[in-house]
Amino acid sequence: MNAQVTDKSNGIEPNDAPRRRVVITGVGAITPLGLSVAETWQGLLAGRSGIASLTRFDAGSLRTTFAGEVKGFEPANYMDRKEARRLDLYIQYALAATKEAIADAALQLENEDPARIGAIVGSGIGGVQSTLEGHETAQSKGLNKVSPFMIPNMLVDSAAGRIAIEHNLHGLNHAVVSACASGTAATGEAYEVVLRGDADVMIAGGSEAALHPTMMAGFDVMGALSRYNDDPAGACRPFDTTRDGFVMSEGSAILIVESEEHARARGAHIYAEVIGYGSSNDAYHMAAPHQAGRGAVDAMRMALRKAGANGVTPNAIDYINAHGTATRYNDIGETMAIKQVLGEHAYNVKISSTKSMLGHLLAGAGAIEAIVCAKVIENGIIPPTINLNDQDPDCDLNYTPLVARPADVAVTLSNSFGFGGHNACIMLRRYAA
Repeated sequence: MNAQVTDKSNGIEPNDAPRRRVVITGVGAITPLGLSVAETWQGLLAGRSGIASLTRFDAGSLRTTFAGEVKGFEPANYMDRKEARRLDLYIQYALAATKEAIADAALQLENEDPARIGAIVGSGIGGVQSTLEGHETAQSKGLNKVSPFMIPNMLVDSAAGRIAIEHNLHGLNHAVVSACASGTAATGEAYEVVLRGDADVMIAGGSEAALHPTMMAGFDVMGALSRYNDDPAGACRPFDTTRDGFVMSEGSAILIVESEEHARARGAHIYAEVIGYGSSNDAYHMAAPHQAGRGAVDAMRMALRKAGANGVTPNAIDYINAHGTATRYNDIGETMAIKQVLGEHAYNVKISSTKSMLGHLLAGAGAIEAIVCAKVIENGIIPPTINLNDQDPDCDLNYTPLVARPADVAVTLSNSFGFGGHNACIMLRRYAA
């Protein structure tokens, strides 16, 4: 695995330029399975679903009445109560996940140069709840009654900006907006920032809080959501013949992405090394994936080309965290793309879709799935794809059905594909000094 790449098969060209090394040193998460990475990880290994009937509002008039709600979240446990009341829920989630990630990384920010630390936090929809509440207020009470906090709350870059204010970070700071690929893209862009030397540490990930009646209605009328209302926990069925749509979810996931030199100098625990990132567009349809996975192929190949500089060939991939949304075309297209990129090795790779348990966190999905990849490398066990009882013959790879399985995993790939044809892939490797 450490030999220099010479294979140019599968359309992947090696890049021989020397590269800095970039590692992951901290993780944090707020998800439907728990209010920490540890809770979420244990839920995934147990094959437990975080999806249930909606409690936040009456969804009885919709065809889909369930989602992946975050449960038991108390903003005052993470931030000043007065300040929390001024922040949209998606920003609250991001701040909470960031607090865990910084603590997990044992990052002493008071000892760091704030100009060398930045944040890239993606969101697909941003502060939609604040936006819609502001509109309702304007309609019912008058335009001059709109909250002065509405604009800062609705902006997609506000999570990254608020994190910078909270932690005095002066470095590169922005949001990535690429629908369901946003979390992976934010993490990948943070990797690139550290790789080129513009920061020593980046706070990266995604956050979403879009479980609002209007947003649910929008996805519902598109026909994008699963309708197994009588079995919410069993509704998300990636790669199964009975799959009928994705499950909306919410939450945030944050990673501390750091240069190896900086991490080792402060004695940080290293979860994994980031070795490749790819991004592309299908240029095909705003809401449907390319049926042959054209853009997915391009993104995976780009990530693998960069990983080639670290001596990693396509055949070195041990595990793929699939986008795996349980929609008819995504699961087939992703399967085809994996086979096109990896050839016969695709049948040796272990794959799973953790969306079967978490639902689809939209912008948060790719970030939590990158964390899952890091945990798989660290713990040597692969979370399952639950609800996979009748595998689609057109989806003929090893998707780790139903139960977690031990595995020696050194190299991972995580896929994220979003509306607008956006694709992002990130690769991790077991760290060795």
